[in-house]
Amino acid sequence: MPSRLHGVMTQVARWLAQGMALVLALSFATVATAAGPGPAAAMPSIAFHYGARPPVDALQAFDIAVVEPDSGFDPRQAATPATAWFAYVSVGEVLESRAYYKAIPQAWFIGRNDAWKAHVIDQAAEDWPAFYVDKVIAPLWERGYRGFFLDTLDSYQLAARTDTERARQEAGMVRVIRAIKARYPEARLVFNRGFEILPQVHGLAYAVAFESLFRGWDQGKGCYVEVPQADRDWLLAQARTIREQYRLPVISIDYCPPADRRCARETAQRIRALGITPYVADPALQTIGVGSVEVLPRRVLVVQGQPPGESIDNSEGVRFVSMPLNYLGYRVEFAGVGDPLPDLGPDRYAGVVTWFEGPVDEAAAGRLRQWLGKQMEKGIPVAFLNDFGLRMTGTLAHSLGLDLAKGRVGGPVQVVSKDPMMGFEAAVSPDRSRAVPVQAGAGSRPLLRLRSGTLTYDAAAITPWGGYAIRPYAVLTGIRSTDPERWIVQPLAFLREALRLPAMPVPDVTTENGRRLLTIHIDGDGFASRAEMPGGGFSGEVLFREVFDRYRLPMTMSVIQAELSADGMYPKLSAELEPIARKIFAQPYVEVASHTFSHPFTWALTVPEGRQSAQAGKNHGHDHGAGKQATQAEEAYHLPVPGYTMDLNREIGGSIEYINRKLAPANKPVSLLLWSGDCQPPAQALKLAAQARVLNMNGGDTVITRSNPSWTAIAPLGINKPDGTFQVFAPNQNENVYTNLWHGPYYGFERVIETFELTDKPYRFKPVNIYYHSYSGTKVASLKALRKVYDYVLAQPLLPLHSSDYVRKVLDWQDMAVARELGDPGDGMQPGAWIVRGDGNLRNLRWTGAGMPELASARGVTGTSAAPGGGVYLHLDGGDVRFVMRDAPAVAASASTLQLAEANGIVRNWQRQGSVTRFAFGGYYKPFFRLAGAANCRVSVDGKPVQGVRERDTLRVDTAPLTDLNHASQAVEIRCAA
Repeated sequence: MPSRLHGVMTQVARWLAQGMALVLALSFATVATAAGPGPAAAMPSIAFHYGARPPVDALQAFDIAVVEPDSGFDPRQAATPATAWFAYVSVGEVLESRAYYKAIPQAWFIGRNDAWKAHVIDQAAEDWPAFYVDKVIAPLWERGYRGFFLDTLDSYQLAARTDTERARQEAGMVRVIRAIKARYPEARLVFNRGFEILPQVHGLAYAVAFESLFRGWDQGKGCYVEVPQADRDWLLAQARTIREQYRLPVISIDYCPPADRRCARETAQRIRALGITPYVADPALQTIGVGSVEVLPRRVLVVQGQPPGESIDNSEGVRFVSMPLNYLGYRVEFAGVGDPLPDLGPDRYAGVVTWFEGPVDEAAAGRLRQWLGKQMEKGIPVAFLNDFGLRMTGTLAHSLGLDLAKGRVGGPVQVVSKDPMMGFEAAVSPDRSRAVPVQAGAGSRPLLRLRSGTLTYDAAAITPWGGYAIRPYAVLTGIRSTDPERWIVQPLAFLREALRLPAMPVPDVTTENGRRLLTIHIDGDGFASRAEMPGGGFSGEVLFREVFDRYRLPMTMSVIQAELSADGMYPKLSAELEPIARKIFAQPYVEVASHTFSHPFTWALTVPEGRQSAQAGKNHGHDHGAGKQATQAEEAYHLPVPGYTMDLNREIGGSIEYINRKLAPANKPVSLLLWSGDCQPPAQALKLAAQARVLNMNGGDTVITRSNPSWTAIAPLGINKPDGTFQVFAPNQNENVYTNLWHGPYYGFERVIETFELTDKPYRFKPVNIYYHSYSGTKVASLKALRKVYDYVLAQPLLPLHSSDYVRKVLDWQDMAVARELGDPGDGMQPGAWIVRGDGNLRNLRWTGAGMPELASARGVTGTSAAPGGGVYLHLDGGDVRFVMRDAPAVAASASTLQLAEANGIVRNWQRQGSVTRFAFGGYYKPFFRLAGAANCRVSVDGKPVQGVRERDTLRVDTAPLTDLNHASQAVEIRCAA
């Protein structure tokens, strides 16, 4: 929480500030901007967040994040290598909610801070320093905190009335700070004020913070305040002393309303212009504020009219809305209109998208209208797709800034005007039965204006608060499930405009080092099936001989335990099948996965609630024959394993344990669980996979082909389920879809090549993913199709990786932070460098805005390459990236900078030191890297000189393949002549 005193100062200090205001302000500004090389200039960016669940994804954009340690956050679990986590600790006061409160002797309480309902502690108590280190600091150090924000350093002034009393309290506080550093010399301590004791302990401080340089919060009155000039000048005098005399960085924490991002941004810029590190947020520090960097929100909430109990997996928000938002760089979360709608903030949410099939019920309508109004008041854009969800009345139209159109529908509908983004995948086919009588109001731009009879109305528009596209002008859907679906509005353009999405570097999971990614994974179904071809054998044998070992590409292989194990469906075949699986898993290019124990078909039925629901439906309320029907129900939703009753633990943890014990090499345990059947696992299943320490994947329906060339047939990266779990979807669908559920044609899987091409141009939506079942090894036609697909991908510039590598990229994508540094005063306070951070698994950004990245000054960027659809890919070496965008001519002038033009492998830890560049490199399949700007360079790999090949104005170097890129790499060194 903020300091308990919020700017307490003595009358002497006030007189000094008033008497020297102009001199101090001018001299401090001179030191900050002209003399300026003090430590403050090098102060890392810092954020403060005291909420119950710190948003790790956004906070990792900062170098230091100070959090409330009682929030439950564990820094040891945070995969944020570029961010240090500091704990908020109160020195001068204690709240009764603290775990150590009851252990404090009552005699140590010498006063109260009524504004914060806290007890003031006697700093002069003899045993207080040891108590504080043992009970407060030590437990936090054990939890992984290595820095501490020491608050309430001036609370003693609430109880100490004389100079002697104040001196005793200050001496006690000095002892506390020295005790912390004596026990933990590496601890970094940030003081919140504590000006009176700095002469004695400044050498132990990492930085000094104060609050409210320009904007403050009056806790007693509950309002925001402008800081008086006299108070500001007094603080500037303190800051000057800290910088010049103690050579310490200075931080100012100011306060603005959480919805007023402009206030936060402008206040932070004013603070930074004085050479002070800023952080501006709400007074409770519950939101992501603006500091030296401003984090761009990467979340969008989709609100749907989803019936109670219906799976979210098949909803329009997942099927239609998510993929375009993912491509634009946004994580999608979901809420049902009947659920309690969350309180959003513009610090974390870039917008709201709704999808309704018609007006919601009356009970929900009032809540929805009120909730939408609040989001708009906060400045969060809202986009309505398909239906407003509310009956259009004059009151509603007025609240949305729309005009209620007058007139009657009659006769054919005519198109009065149409924006180029309308009629994207199918022509606009006016439908008067869906007319909503509204017109875009002032400040809006109609996208589709129609006229029928005497009614002229706008079916789609961009508005000051967002935008809308009403059916059938969002997605055209048919009456039957087999009818084609088509986007009428161009979804990327519409969502970008309606949600006011800024140009930003977009984390991208399709590409790395200039090459589109390739993954291969096989669901184990049919491993025990016999091949219907000369030579016979089990399908697993045929696939190994005819595909796996022929191409030796990195791949992920799974098996269904019940097909192989002695306690499964074919106990007599187990002795033949298990050795085949062991041989496949032993190959260095094979990653081991489980496809469960019994292959559930309908995952909703794997939990008791789902089974009870299905059983009630089958029995029609009758008890007679329930046992027999229950057995039939069991066999209906998983493979018919004799005597088996559904057990999620056995499906997931049990199958993984079996594979690790019986089939996998000792040094290569199961990495992935590949979902079976409908691929809609409940939360319990997702959590069990996490408990088994394996990743999981499958689901999604990317089946776009030339006969169905619609973006509606491209699935998103995965799905955030309402319970907080996340499921990663397979990049493409398997051969079942292309062979009509294995009814033929059996060569149908060769059409996946169409999918690969249509998800690459005009935009690259997906990596290449060869995904099929073991039974593809049973027929001549399916084998030929597989070979055709494999031969095709080998002719493309692809980077082969394992499926687990891809899953890690998607998980990293979910939580990556994209931020922008505040501009410098000399640049007119224009935004500065881009900051992008993650855990290092995703190493590709897509930029489609103006300019090009300047590589010579960049951190974490190794090179660039052209991106389909325009723009460039930025090649990354890890999860900590900083770069500046420059005009293309300026970047072209420095094009001689050594850079990575392309690599068939993974590059990490790219470091430039003068004329020497070093990095770690490794690839699974025919790895190489290609360097641009290397005309006068020599290359060595693992200390041995290598002779590269000069081609296309680049230097290509081939290396030996590796089997485990997470634990092995080759050291590359490049020395270039001046």
